[in-house]
Amino acid sequence: MDSSSLLSFFSTLKPPLLSSSITYCRSRRSMRPSMELSAFSYQKFIHFALDETKRRTHLVPSPLQENFSSMMAMDGKTELQMLSFQAPKIRLLRSLYIEGDDAMQVLDFAAFPEPEFDLPIFCANFFTTATINIVVLDLNPLHDVINRRDYKEKYYKSLMPLGLKYAELLPWGGKITSESLRFFSPIVIWTKFSSSHDRHSVLYSAFMDYYKAWLELMDDAAEETDTSQIICNCEAQHRYLIWRAEKVGALCSYKAFVTFINFIKASSSCD
Repeated sequence: MDSSSLLSFFSTLKPPLLSSSITYCRSRRSMRPSMELSAFSYQKFIHFALDETKRRTHLVPSPLQENFSSMMAMDGKTELQMLSFQAPKIRLLRSLYIEGDDAMQVLDFAAFPEPEFDLPIFCANFFTTATINIVVLDLNPLHDVINRRDYKEKYYKSLMPLGLKYAELLPWGGKITSESLRFFSPIVIWTKFSSSHDRHSVLYSAFMDYYKAWLELMDDAAEETDTSQIICNCEAQHRYLIWRAEKVGALCSYKAFVTFINFIKASSSCD
């Protein structure tokens, strides 16, 4: 499946109810099924990332947090929770967590460096139902790793063993478009798998390892003083955010979509 149609595919997923996981609540007036849902939640991914970041730097709420926190989608069943922080070297650390019925969850978690640093952008985009998971986890390159060999070696040469480790555990999910390919790194995890405790554990391990790797790059990053390079870094982040905004339309209701697009637009400035 092309990545350009990935999010459109999200909206078509309606996992069937499994008879082994349905219980019935009987009363004199009605009998209705209720799902015994898995305890798996992307909330622990968010908690890990925030705790790990706080161990290394001083996180403070971003001004965006005042305008975007949580909301209920128009269907009355889907809740959106948004967080945003900033820190030295981190222009914006933000997350969108969506929880709906039928065990549907979405996590969009990203960390953007200050434009004085040409660090990759940490990105975790996960979609889960009771039956399927669609995952993109990456340290998205700020600059072209195909034509900029120096940039590729600077940030990814030491991380290739990490990428190879999870390439075996989380197999490649299929074709992606050339447009999207330029935003991905050599260690990108793009995969699809059936929901299971073991696979979720592997995904959590990958998330922790990739995020700790990004934080280590952040710790070692040297500040850029060349104004033209700082502008170039800022423009690269803006291009990435515009590309991301174009890919989220099928995730939720119109009202929720508009709210998240406003969230992304508000975060696109390097000021």
